[in-house]
Amino acid sequence: MTASIDPIEGWLTHLRVVRGYSARTLTAYRREIVALRAALESSPAMGTGKAHDATQTLAQCSEAVIRRCVAAAMRAGLSARSMARRLSAWRGFFEWFGQHGGPLANPARGVRAPRTGKRLPKAMAPDATAGLLDGAVGSDDFLGLRDQAIAELFYSSGLRLTELVTLDRAWCHQPGGHRSAGWIDLAEQQATVLGKGQKTRTLPIGSKALAALLRWFTVRDVFASAHPGADPHALFISERGTRLAARSVQTRMALLGRRRGAPLRLHPHVLRHSFASHLLQSSGDLRGVQELLGHADIATTQIYTSLDFQRLAAVYDASHPRAQRRTPVAQRPEAPAKRKGAV
Repeated sequence: MTASIDPIEGWLTHLRVVRGYSARTLTAYRREIVALRAALESSPAMGTGKAHDATQTLAQCSEAVIRRCVAAAMRAGLSARSMARRLSAWRGFFEWFGQHGGPLANPARGVRAPRTGKRLPKAMAPDATAGLLDGAVGSDDFLGLRDQAIAELFYSSGLRLTELVTLDRAWCHQPGGHRSAGWIDLAEQQATVLGKGQKTRTLPIGSKALAALLRWFTVRDVFASAHPGADPHALFISERGTRLAARSVQTRMALLGRRRGAPLRLHPHVLRHSFASHLLQSSGDLRGVQELLGHADIATTQIYTSLDFQRLAAVYDASHPRAQRRTPVAQRPEAPAKRKGAV
C-alpha cells in the first residue's frame, strides 16, 4: 500500500465491499481505529512532535504500544466490554494491514482485554409474553394494528430490528429500481430477511403473527389508497407514508410495553431473546435455534442455555421445600477457628 492511501479507508472499503458489513458497523470500526491512531500520535514511544502520515504512524505500532494504549483507555474509564470491542477492531485492522504494507506481525494479536462479566440477555417468561401480546384492547386503528403486527412478528420469527424495518410487503425486483432486501410471503407463511454479513435466511411466521399482519394490511391498504405518495414496498410505514425507521420501532415498542404492563422495558431485542429462550426450552435444539437467529457461531446461541438455567434456578428457589431454608453464603456465620491441638 502506498503512503498516499489511508490504510483505515482501505480496510473499511474491504469490509464494506468484500465482507458486506453494514454502515453502522463500519462507523463503529472507523471510530475505534481513529481512536488508535490518535493514541499513537500522542504516544511518546512514537516520537511525539514528529510529523507522521497515517500509514507510517500505524505501521510503526508495536505490541508494547498497544498495551500502553489499552492501559491508558482503562485509566480514562473505558469499560472492559468496550475495550474488548476496541481490541477486536484493532486485531482485524492489523490482520488486513499486514497484507497491505503494514507490520507483518499483528501487534494487537497477543493483547487480551480485561475480563468482562457475563451479561445474559433479557427475556420475558412465556406467560408474560403471551399476556403482553394478547393485551391488545381497542387497538384497531393505524398505529395499534401496526404495532401489534410488529410485536407479533418480532416474537414469532426472532427478527433483528434492522431485519424487520427492511422488510417489504412482497418480493420486488425492478430493473434499475427497487430491489427487496427482505420480504414476507403470506401464502407460504414465511419471511425472508437479510441478516448480518449480507446473509439471507427464511423464517416461519406463526399463526398469531400472520393474523396480525393480515389485520395490518387491511388498514395499510386503506391508508395507501388515500395517500398516493406512501411507500408502495415497505411492510411497515409511518403516518407520513415513509418506511418506518428503526428508532421509531424502538420508541413504539417501549410505549407498547408500558401500556400493557411488561415486566421490563420492552425493546425489540427483548422479544428476540424471548423467542430464542422459549424455543430452546421447548425443543432443546440448539443448532436449530442458531439457524433461526442467524448466528454465525453456535457459541453465541449457547448463552440461551445459561438463561434457561436461571429460570430453572428461580423455579427451584420458589418451589423446593428446602430452598426457602437456605441461607445466602454472604450471610452465613463463619465457623469458629479450631484451637491449636483440638481434634
